[in-house]
Amino acid sequence: MMRLPGGMEWVIVLLIVLLLFGPGRIGKIAGELGKGIKAFREGIGKEKQDDEQPTDTSGNIEPK
Repeated sequence: MMRLPGGMEWVIVLLIVLLLFGPGRIGKIAGELGKGIKAFREGIGKEKQDDEQPTDTSGNIEPK
């Protein structure tokens, strides 16, 4: 049965990734990933605000 990598295996994997991409490229990738996550969270929050539109007594959405 396969098991998850331990501490030393992760160090070796990180060293190989660092050698392949370099520290500058890894920083750019991490920054873009962070921006993507932030945009996703903002999109979810905006969707929740859109769901809370005022309605009249019959359930119709009132115009702004």
